[in-house]
Amino acid sequence: MSSDEPPLADAMRRIEDAFAEGVEQPRAKPSADAIRAAEALLFAGGEPITAKALAEKLGPAVDVAAVLMKLKADYAGRGVELVETGAGWRFQSAPDLAGLFTETREAPKRLPKAAMETLAVIAYHQPVTRAEIEEIRGVSLSRGSMELLMEIGWIRPRGRRRTPGRPLTFGTTDAFLSHFGLASLDALPGKDDLKALGLLDPRAAAQLDVPRPSEDAAPDEEPLSEGDDAASFFVDHLGEDE
Repeated sequence: MSSDEPPLADAMRRIEDAFAEGVEQPRAKPSADAIRAAEALLFAGGEPITAKALAEKLGPAVDVAAVLMKLKADYAGRGVELVETGAGWRFQSAPDLAGLFTETREAPKRLPKAAMETLAVIAYHQPVTRAEIEEIRGVSLSRGSMELLMEIGWIRPRGRRRTPGRPLTFGTTDAFLSHFGLASLDALPGKDDLKALGLLDPRAAAQLDVPRPSEDAAPDEEPLSEGDDAASFFVDHLGEDE
């Protein structure tokens, strides 16, 4: 018999090798560090995270499926559970504890159009004075609109203009950002965003400049004096720059 391997045996060996190459080798159990990292990502994300996104963060050596199953098992029966949704994986409160988060509250009243327009002007043009708000809107500003926005906690006096009369300047608050789901003023919709949402007429867009506000003090703005932080002071001085 020739020392060469018989054709049939050689063919069988090649098939076995090909099959072995196509079978994924079992990965080692995920490390504690990988599990902790995934746990942190899922908690901090706020939104569901896909397994693919987790894999990109944890690296190719980590078995993401095993990590998720381990976390799911660890949190089973606890107040917070790991669940899979259509958008990915997330932590949420256990269904049987839903009653703890039920509360009765009065539905907030819809803000008048004038107040919403005033809020929009302040949001995009801050720091801005009462007179500047009126100039931008083209109508007189009612005292009630400013008082209402301050009562809700969406606007605040920021400082004073370094101009005659030293009028108050106004800006938005962290409560405003939180209510509208904005991480910062930079997240306010720009011109392209407003057009995409159908809130801006494309014919007028070319003529319109959508400013980008800043939380930093303006060059001509000075901080409020000590003792000027009382709410009653601002209510009494809302119309002082008229």
